[in-house]
Amino acid sequence: MDTQAISKPVRFIKGGAVHTLVQLAPTRTLLEVLREDLHCTGTKEGCGEGDCGACTVVVGELRGGKLHTQAVNSCIKLAHSMDGMALWTVEDLAAPDGNLHPAQTALAQCHGSQCGFCTPGFVMSLAALSEQHPKRAISREVASNALSGNLCRCTGYRPILDAAQAMAQLPRQPLDTPQVRSGLRALAQVAQAEAAALAPVKPAPKRAPKPQMGAYAAPTDLATLLALRHAYPQAQLVAGCTDVGLWITKQDRDFAQVLDVTRVEALRQIDDYPHHIAIGAAVNLTDAFAALVAQRPQLQSFAQRFAGLPVRNAGTLGGNVANGSPIGDSMPLLIALGANVVLASHSGYREMPIEDLYLAYRTTALRPDEVLGWIKVPKPLPAPKGRSKANRSSGELCRVYKISKRFEDDISAVCLALNVRLEGGHVVSASIGAGGVAATPVRARATQAALVGQAWAEATVRSAMAALRAEFAPISDMRASGAYRSEVLGNLLWRFWLESQGTPRTDLQALAALDLEGAQP
Repeated sequence: MDTQAISKPVRFIKGGAVHTLVQLAPTRTLLEVLREDLHCTGTKEGCGEGDCGACTVVVGELRGGKLHTQAVNSCIKLAHSMDGMALWTVEDLAAPDGNLHPAQTALAQCHGSQCGFCTPGFVMSLAALSEQHPKRAISREVASNALSGNLCRCTGYRPILDAAQAMAQLPRQPLDTPQVRSGLRALAQVAQAEAAALAPVKPAPKRAPKPQMGAYAAPTDLATLLALRHAYPQAQLVAGCTDVGLWITKQDRDFAQVLDVTRVEALRQIDDYPHHIAIGAAVNLTDAFAALVAQRPQLQSFAQRFAGLPVRNAGTLGGNVANGSPIGDSMPLLIALGANVVLASHSGYREMPIEDLYLAYRTTALRPDEVLGWIKVPKPLPAPKGRSKANRSSGELCRVYKISKRFEDDISAVCLALNVRLEGGHVVSASIGAGGVAATPVRARATQAALVGQAWAEATVRSAMAALRAEFAPISDMRASGAYRSEVLGNLLWRFWLESQGTPRTDLQALAALDLEGAQP
């Protein structure tokens, strides 16, 4: 194996200083490096799969000259991905004079720590939350979302939420300092100088030689990525590593070569076009869902339930789509929205509806030399203007429902997404995506046919419910039985109908009894 990438130093800023790692194996996780190499044992290993939050750290990078910070799980983040970035662990938060960070002070004052094992992870999630809300109070709802990736096995959530709100009353201690920003700029200059030194000084020959790739490559331009993908199709593609990271930590899998797509600038963008948005495959789930919610605000609840916040911060929409899992939550929604995917290779591009990407269980139409480039999502059509009866019964109805054992941070047993367009009370188009009911994410074509052309009425919906239950033969597994999944599919379509008729309180979130702000129903 070429050891070029292993011997290439990995540099990042931690505790105000540059740390340099050499001879780093491509599948070494950040958590392993922190605990075993840097002896920062405040960061804990709980689950090893990004579920419990005990390993949460804060990472930062410059975007447009500004420092962007977010909480991520270090247990499934590859250490190589930290090159050129800033990192904070619980050891880095206290000021040089010993004053604690507001997250630490608030947790202590509110008695938010019990056994203490999960506390460093909560501290880091709260520190990231404080950094993102520097000048305003934090609501209970915002705090709950920020802590959605942290589990407390002592069930101490109330005082931890109290601490999140108490931070606003304490003196700020920002992570974003001139020292950090100047350090990141210096690291960027070093990386540019290294790249320039490796660049050929002679004109490229007509037949370019095979590009050299070591054990870990993170190209910054699309052409280089595609050239490496063509030359090394056996290299394991990674983005946020929220799935591949589990292969490493839970299955003890090793990869001789890893090709990281997250540094490619062209794939980190969300481009706005007149009739659609194009989400680059390296855009993380947090930003991708924000773009989808901006177009369709009713997707907000689903976006927050997709996974815990650290997973959404690290994972990418492109990675979730290319993964091909039948229980990946983004695919049913994207199917319902009529999304297309653009596949890129050194020889060109091809585009297809997202459902055509999936051929069999975890098998996609991606060729060995291709990468997923963009997801193109149509914008909603404008709603009819005016207050006429016909206009009130026209427009787009769009919902996505996730059924799982845990309400937050859990994998779906069933996911159903529906996008129905009405004109004058009749269904003129229907687009339905389903997950957890077949070997791949699927489009419910028979159910769509049962709706289109019919009046949007109870009889139509009941007929479509029967079609939806009959359309798939889901398996029974640890998450749900096949019979349960079939029954739930029809029930979710009925819920969709009830919501379209204005029926209140169709889900747990609509019930006020457990309101996060403490109000009584």
